[in-house]
Amino acid sequence: MPPDLVYYPIVPVLIVAGTAIVLLLVDAVVKRRDEDRWQLALVLATIGGLFASMAMLTGLWEWDHESTVLGGMVVVDPFSVFAQYVIVVVAVLAALYGYGYFKRSGEAKGEFYPLLLFATSGMMLITSANDLIMVFVALELLSFSLYVLTGFSDRPASSEASMKYFLLGAFSSAFFLYGIALAYGATGTTKIAGIANALSGETASPALAIAAAGLLIVGFAFKVSAVPFHMWTPDAYQGAPTAVTAFMSAATKVAAFAALIRVLDVAFQPLAWDWTPVIWVLAALTMVTGSLIAIAQTDIKRMLAYSSIAHAGFILVGLSAANSDGIRSALFYLVSYAAMILGAFGVVMLVSARGEEKTSLDSYAGLGRRSPLLAGLMTLFLLSLAGIPPTAGFIAKVAVFGAAVGAGHWPLVLIAVLASVVAAFFYIRVIVLMYMKEPEEAAAPSAGAEAFVVAVPAFLTLLFGLFPGIVFGFLEKASVIRW
Repeated sequence: MPPDLVYYPIVPVLIVAGTAIVLLLVDAVVKRRDEDRWQLALVLATIGGLFASMAMLTGLWEWDHESTVLGGMVVVDPFSVFAQYVIVVVAVLAALYGYGYFKRSGEAKGEFYPLLLFATSGMMLITSANDLIMVFVALELLSFSLYVLTGFSDRPASSEASMKYFLLGAFSSAFFLYGIALAYGATGTTKIAGIANALSGETASPALAIAAAGLLIVGFAFKVSAVPFHMWTPDAYQGAPTAVTAFMSAATKVAAFAALIRVLDVAFQPLAWDWTPVIWVLAALTMVTGSLIAIAQTDIKRMLAYSSIAHAGFILVGLSAANSDGIRSALFYLVSYAAMILGAFGVVMLVSARGEEKTSLDSYAGLGRRSPLLAGLMTLFLLSLAGIPPTAGFIAKVAVFGAAVGAGHWPLVLIAVLASVVAAFFYIRVIVLMYMKEPEEAAAPSAGAEAFVVAVPAFLTLLFGLFPGIVFGFLEKASVIRW
């Protein structure tokens, strides 16, 4: 008999995907006279769909029925609901960023919002996927949307970044598919719960399963920008429109890490002793490489790209604990990182007068005099990225370091602390430029009403730093993954 289909748990994803389809069709057939009003209507419809999805997610937080639906392909638990909520909030801010950015650059196109929603739906789906096939489908949905968004600008650099991202993404997909094939060969199933049960018993081939876990980690490592699978990140971040970069840097990490946590800490939990050293090495390489190379960057977007790589390593430090403490600390880091990187790229977008005109570090010289508001916001985000109290970044690093030390990985934490010290240099360098160097031009960046959008991540960065218990209260429940 076919399984009973319960659609309510995936309604939030369906709302986002449905809104994307409707907007794509309407934009293609409707004739409009005023392009500015049409873009405003599109962004309002996009945000409306996202808020409707959030409302449904609120109801799913207390879901007490069957854990898996759609024939076991999707799992409903606080872990997935929490991750999806973060992704939707990031998408709302990204839609507002995109509206302001493309209005400034004169490249406004109606396809931006459906693509943003398609990427968001893929990210939401991957956090609740309970089957490796479903993980792959969701991964491709979000990836192809991001490939197009990366090349959304008319600039040659944007097209080049999109092509690089696409080609390297194809290689990562091949690794991931091969990992799925080996996982099926080792356990006879692609369901995450089935893999865990097979590996817990004596019905699986451990050697084949270890190889499968390794290939799946490679696929995920590409998406989270872990070294040595980070090559696409600097070019994609620099070439993509800044509004897209902000969305990509925050939401993709939340989605990819959520899927990685479910696959490793559920499906391959019986092999934790085998895959933990791989995560250990990935974390160390990623932190050190990202922090060191960021020092040599002269473009703010490339610097933040290598910073993003380093932060992926810090999150992996928490995951190396392979327990609920590690999951909880990684989730808090992801929430904090999403807030501060969204804010940092928001300031970059406002400083760049039109499109990508002013992204060099020299453009930030004297910003404290030209625009004290933007300089103050950027200072807050950079201090948080560096892990300076009382910001969310400080609490996040303490959390992942504590989880790793509790698991006996103190050498990895020592490497992380040293990498943090190195990273502080290139963050503080920008702050010094903003306040201690004479501006090269007298014109002040035009922030206007858009600065209020950037103020939202700033508020969250301070809130999570001063009152982290607000988030950890939810994470106590979200860190227990159902299967």
